[in-house]
Amino acid sequence: MSETRGTSLPVLDPAAVRKERRARAQEAEARRHERERALAEAVTGWFAPGEASRAELRHQQTVTVPVGRAHETLRRCRDELGFDLLTDVTVVDTLKLEGDHPERFWVVWQLLSLAQNATIWVRAWVNEDEPACPSVRDLWPAAGYAEREAYDMFGVEFTGHGDLRRLLMPEDYAGFPLRKDYPLRGRGERDNFPVIRRANEEAL
Repeated sequence: MSETRGTSLPVLDPAAVRKERRARAQEAEARRHERERALAEAVTGWFAPGEASRAELRHQQTVTVPVGRAHETLRRCRDELGFDLLTDVTVVDTLKLEGDHPERFWVVWQLLSLAQNATIWVRAWVNEDEPACPSVRDLWPAAGYAEREAYDMFGVEFTGHGDLRRLLMPEDYAGFPLRKDYPLRGRGERDNFPVIRRANEEAL
């Protein structure tokens, strides 16, 4: 890492320093992956065999749970496993994805533990006829806006939300733009959107 050139002070080798830093970063990343794997396995351990499943893709841990136990699972993740931050709530429409899927939609919650520097994803399938799952706004108040956006874009309702209104589209908008069967160019809605004028538009 260093050498002495006619002086008592060491001279650092930049290449060796970079190599050592990369090695330390890789070791830290490997430890994080192990923590996340152990945390995901802890979640699946709360269920009977076959009731929940764990998947790993590119070291990312996803646990699939029954929608009826999603709220309980997420509460335990927060209280027992230390996932103090909900970073995202979203929906995936599997309509055009390859493979067999038990339902059309799954709701995905991304959880982060700041103390453990660990992230896992929890997901639950919801059916197409009555797409609904419990709100986690009572666990993480910030979920309120993410759930409204998911409802607005995909039409999945979050029961117990308390203020589930469209967030991005007008209240009378028909359809859910991020569903896979929605036309990419829309259905002509943009031509019918009301025009909102600036108060000082004429002066400009």
